[in-house]
Amino acid sequence: MFLTANSQIEDYRAKGWWGTKTVDDMLQAAILAHPASIALVDPLNRESLDGVPPRSLSWTELGEEVEKTAAALLARGLQKDDRLVVQLPNTVDAVIIFLAAARIGLIISPVVMQYREHEISYIIEKIEPAAFVTILQFGGFDHDKLGHNLTDELANVQLITLNDGGDTALDLLSADTATVRDYREKNPLDAAEILTICWTSGTESRPKGVPRNHCHWVLNAEVIVDAAGMIESDVLLNPFPLVNIGSIGGLVLPWLQLQTKLVLHHPFDIGIFLNQIADEKVSYTIAPPAVLGALLKNPELLERFDIGSLRAVGSGSAPLSPWLIESWKSIHDIEITNIFGSNEGSSLFSSPGFVPDPNERARFFPRLGAKGTDWPGRVAEVMQTRLVDPATGAEITETGQVGEMRLAGATIFSGYWRSPELNDAAFDEDGYFATGDLFEIAGDGALSRYYRFVGRSKEIIVRGGVNISPAELDDLIVGHPKIREAATVGIADEKLGERVAVAVAPNVGEDVSLSDLTTWLGEQHIAIFKHPEMLVTVDQLPRNAMNKVMRDELREIVIAKLG
Repeated sequence: MFLTANSQIEDYRAKGWWGTKTVDDMLQAAILAHPASIALVDPLNRESLDGVPPRSLSWTELGEEVEKTAAALLARGLQKDDRLVVQLPNTVDAVIIFLAAARIGLIISPVVMQYREHEISYIIEKIEPAAFVTILQFGGFDHDKLGHNLTDELANVQLITLNDGGDTALDLLSADTATVRDYREKNPLDAAEILTICWTSGTESRPKGVPRNHCHWVLNAEVIVDAAGMIESDVLLNPFPLVNIGSIGGLVLPWLQLQTKLVLHHPFDIGIFLNQIADEKVSYTIAPPAVLGALLKNPELLERFDIGSLRAVGSGSAPLSPWLIESWKSIHDIEITNIFGSNEGSSLFSSPGFVPDPNERARFFPRLGAKGTDWPGRVAEVMQTRLVDPATGAEITETGQVGEMRLAGATIFSGYWRSPELNDAAFDEDGYFATGDLFEIAGDGALSRYYRFVGRSKEIIVRGGVNISPAELDDLIVGHPKIREAATVGIADEKLGERVAVAVAPNVGEDVSLSDLTTWLGEQHIAIFKHPEMLVTVDQLPRNAMNKVMRDELREIVIAKLG
C-alpha cells in the first residue's frame, strides 16, 4: 500500500534519500553476516509477567522464528496490505511479529499495553484490521478476555493469541515456511509501501494514526545511528514497547542496521534496568530525563550495579537540564544525547558530536536543514527546518521571536491515516509539517546556528499577556535538591488570565514549600513574573505510556488539591 505520492518517491530516490531496501532486507543481511551471534534477549523478568520463560535468540534462530511466524500468519488467511492491531509487551514475540509483518507485506499497528476497550475499539474502527494480536495475560490483566470483547462481534477481525494452545492461537508447529518464499515471489514488496501505523500519544485529542513506510524506517536507522553516535560494537537496551518512533526508530531499526544485540525490558523497573546493563554489558540505551535525574539523586542505588559498559544514552520526551548532562559526564563518563522527536518523524538531535558543550546541548538543537546553516551528517542532508510566526505565517530568521517549528524532508510522514481534515491543517502550502512546537533562534553570533525549545503552543502559560514556557520552568525546578520531579501548569485567573502553579514530587523524607522554590528560582536569576504562585505536592506526575507529562490531567489534579 502506497500513501506517498509517486512524484515524491521518485524525487527522494533520485536524491539518494530513499532506496529500495526494506526492513526485511536489513534482517536477512544481519542473519547472513552474523548467524551464530546473539541477536535478541527477552526481559529477564518475563516469566513473572506473562508466564513465558525468557529467551535469547541468535540471528539464525530469530530468522527461523520470523519465517515460521510469517507462514502461520499466511495460514490464517492474512495477506499483503492487511492491517494487524498488535498489543504485545516488549518481548521477543513483539519483535518477531514486527519482522514477520515486514517480510510478507502486512501493515502492523501497535498499541500500548495500557490501552483497553475504549482506546482499542477506536483504533480498530479507524484502520479496519484483519486481526487483533495479543497474549493471554500480562501483569495479571486478562488480555485474552479483552481480545474476545473486541473481536467477537466483528466478523472481519480475527483474534490471534500468542503462547496459547486454544483455537485463537497462532500455530507455529505446523507452519510451512516454504509458503513464505512462494508468497513473496508472487507478491513483491516495494520499500515505499506502508509497514506501520503508529499512534500519537493523544494528550490533546483522540489518537491519530501515523503511517510510515519501509523507506522511512530504513532512513530513520541511518539518521539515528549517525546523529546519536552509535557504533557497531554497541549492545542496545530497549526499555520501551514497540509502539512508536522512540522504540522502533530509536533502537529496533538501528539494531538491524548495526547487526548487534538488542536487550528488551518491560515494564520499566529501575533495578531490573540497571541489572540488565550490568549483565548484558549494555553500551547504549534510551531513558527519559526523569529517570536520569532520579538516578543521579540516588547514587547509593547506582553503586550496587556495574554500569561501566554504558557509554551513551539518548533522552527526550521532556526538556533536559544542564546539570543532568554535566553530571552524567563528569561522574560516570556517559554522554547524553538530547532528542526531540515525534511519530510524524520530526526529530531534532543535540548530540556530543553536534553540540559538545553540555549546557548548550541541554537547551539548544542544531538548526538542521535551515537556510543559512551548514551541519554535517545524514539528518541535515535529508531534512529541512524553519520557524514560522503562528499569527502571520511569516518565516522567522532573526532572534527574539518565538515561532512554530515546521519540518519537511524524507524523514517526515506523508499524512495521518484516513484523516484529510487533519492533514489540511498539518501541512502548510509548501509541504512543511506544522509541529505545534514553539522554538526560537537561540541567539546572535555562534548561537544563531541553534534553536531553543520554548514549549508546545497549547501548553504556553499566558500571565498578564506575557508568555511563560512551562518547559523552561520544569527544567529549572527539577534541579532543586529536594525534588524528584516537577511540572508546571497555568491556572485560570480573572485578573491575569493565568497564574503559574507547580506540582512537585519531593525526594523521600523531604518537604518542599513555595518559598523554597521562589528562593531557588531567584538564585537562578529568573524573572519574577515566571515564579510559581501556587504549589501542590504529589506522589508522582501523571504520564502517558510514552512517559510524557499529561498537563491537562495534571491541571485537574492541581485544581482539585488547591480546592
